[in-house]
Amino acid sequence: MRQFMLTRLEKVISGAGAVERLGEELDRRGAARVLLATGASLGRSRLIDRVRQALGSRCTAVYAEAAQHAPAGRVRAMASMLGELHCDAIVSFGGGSVIDSAKVAVASLLNGRDMTREAGALDFSKAFGARTGMPGGPSFVHIAVPTTLSAGAFTPGGGVTDEATHLKRAVIDPRLQPCVVIHDPELCVETPDELWVSTGIRVLDHAIETIYAKRAHPLSDALAVRAIRMIVEHLPSSLGSSRGHIGHRRECLDAAWLSLYGAFNTGLGLSHALGHQIGPAWGVPHGVTSCIALVPAMRFMADVAPQRFADIAEALRLPFDRTRARDDALACADAIVTFIARFDVPTKLCMLGVKRENLYDIAPAVLEELEGFDALDRKVTRAEIQALLRSAYE
Repeated sequence: MRQFMLTRLEKVISGAGAVERLGEELDRRGAARVLLATGASLGRSRLIDRVRQALGSRCTAVYAEAAQHAPAGRVRAMASMLGELHCDAIVSFGGGSVIDSAKVAVASLLNGRDMTREAGALDFSKAFGARTGMPGGPSFVHIAVPTTLSAGAFTPGGGVTDEATHLKRAVIDPRLQPCVVIHDPELCVETPDELWVSTGIRVLDHAIETIYAKRAHPLSDALAVRAIRMIVEHLPSSLGSSRGHIGHRRECLDAAWLSLYGAFNTGLGLSHALGHQIGPAWGVPHGVTSCIALVPAMRFMADVAPQRFADIAEALRLPFDRTRARDDALACADAIVTFIARFDVPTKLCMLGVKRENLYDIAPAVLEELEGFDALDRKVTRAEIQALLRSAYE
């Protein structure tokens, strides 16, 4: 039996100047006291002035201390500010870590306790439960304004990292899905090229792992195929400073949406389980983890589920013969290698100073996350995880 469950997402607004719709969307939802959450770089940028202008008098305060991988202490500080200022909405402006931080901070407010201490495995079954709000009031309003291609705005949960252990865990709740996502490419002009490109590779990661998941669905497959084509076509042209690159950035932003919209139905796979632990363990940005882990994961899956690469091949405009599915699946992985090679991004852990003797430290956490995903056709062993880590290393 097939089923496809929808999240609380109500609207996606795309295009240059889309940020100007912020006030209208907040007013429609009766939100008057807004915390603007961002990171340090954007907090110093001229771009934040455009967001504040769009918020007008609704902007109660700015929290500009969100950081990579959502450190628990920063999330707690954001949650405290939300409560102390009696905010009824949050606007997250930045990449996936900012958006995740906002979601977990809102979870603490909604539940009346510190949810960074209750983060656990990424359990997709919690994403579509009852949609109750705060006692005596509506659900908290969260509008996300992404400046990278992480697609964190399209999930009803957020990751948070324990600073002591460097382990990343998740808080999942249907109320945490931002109700509106604003894709304004003009707000992405200061996003560094490496960050933009690496999160663009993450779009491929989302889409490919959605397609070869064992619970693949025709809707998520169709969206993922389109996402792959959009990124392959528009990511190279989205770089640079010409006016024309703004339109390509909008296409990349929308590709990020398509790539992850169905993932909480299908689950994700090896590359994400590896990346979620590689990132906080060694300070590797999310997008870069995809540059490192996606191809080894694809080559592993070419043995596990080669027939599911047919749609990936279609998206990459490659031939696919089901009588030689494994070979054509591996050709898909080779095509991704060639595409990533067009950009100046790390592709191996050894390039990032990771010590070989620490390589297997994350294997237990990776296995735990894979069990939560339940997206593969068979169990993966610790030895196989270690082999994948070696492949990602050099």
